[in-house]
Amino acid sequence: MIDAPAVADAGGDEHTLDDGTTIPALGLGTWPMDDAEAERAVTSALHAGYRLIDTAANYRNETGVGRAVAGAGVPREEIVVTTKLPGRHHGYEETLASFEESRARLGLEYVDLYLIHWPLPRVDRYVDSWKAMVKLREDGLVRSIGVSNFTPAHIERLEKETGVLPSVNQVELHPFFPQEELRAYHADKGVLTESWSPLGRGSRLLDDLAVAAVADAHGVTPAQAVLRWHVQLGAVPVPKSSDPQRQRANLDVFGFELDDAQMRTLSDRAHRRIGGDPEVHEEF
Repeated sequence: MIDAPAVADAGGDEHTLDDGTTIPALGLGTWPMDDAEAERAVTSALHAGYRLIDTAANYRNETGVGRAVAGAGVPREEIVVTTKLPGRHHGYEETLASFEESRARLGLEYVDLYLIHWPLPRVDRYVDSWKAMVKLREDGLVRSIGVSNFTPAHIERLEKETGVLPSVNQVELHPFFPQEELRAYHADKGVLTESWSPLGRGSRLLDDLAVAAVADAHGVTPAQAVLRWHVQLGAVPVPKSSDPQRQRANLDVFGFELDDAQMRTLSDRAHRRIGGDPEVHEEF
C-alpha cells in the first residue's frame, strides 16, 4: 500500500441521506472503464480528493475499483463506494447472491451504497429485489440502499409495498435534460438525486455558446460550470474521467457560485434525453 499524498479539501458539502449516512457532493463515475483503467482512474481520483466512487456489476470493473480502494492509502471509512444490481439478477434470492458476487469482486466487507440499476417494469421483479436490499442494509452489509433510473411511480410502489423509500435515485440529469418534475418529487420524498452523464455525454452541451458564456463569466471551463449547476441544484454529479488533470478540474467547483440568471440559462437548453427511457429500457 502506498501513502496517499496530501490533498486540498475537496471543498464539497456532504449530503445527509434519509438513513443518516452522508455522501459527498460530487463523485467519480467509472463507466465504461475496464478493470485496469478503473484501478488507475480511481487511484488518481482518491489522491485528488474524491471520496465517492460509482461503479456497477454491468460496468465489469468492480475488481479494478476494489483494488484502487484497497491500495490508494485512503482510509476505507472515508470512501463511499457505490455499485448496482444488474437486470439479470432481479428477484429476492437473486439479488442477495448478486450482491455477494459484487462484494467479492470489490473485495470489501461492506458496500456504502447499493442501487437497483434499472427498474425493468416488464420483468416486474424490482420490488422483490428491493426487499432483499432492505435485508442487506439490516444485516449491515450495505450502509445505504437506493435505485437508479426509477420514475415516481416506481418509487411509490416500493414505498407502498415495503414501507421503505430509496435514499438515492441516480438518473440521467444535465442541462439538456434537467428533470425538474422528478427532482421536485425527490425533494418532497427526501430522496437524494444523483446525476449520471452530468456533462451530457455524447451531446454538444459543452460546446453550447450559452454554457461557454456562463463559464467565461467565472473564469472556469464549461464542464466546471455545468458541474456547479448540478451542485447548486442539490444533485450529486458523478462525472467519468480517467485523466488526472480533468479529474482535479471536475472536483474544483466549490469556489464559485452561479447566480439565478446563470442557473436559468443552463436549465433552459434544448431538452432531450440521451439514455434509455426507464418505462421501456431493459439492461440485463
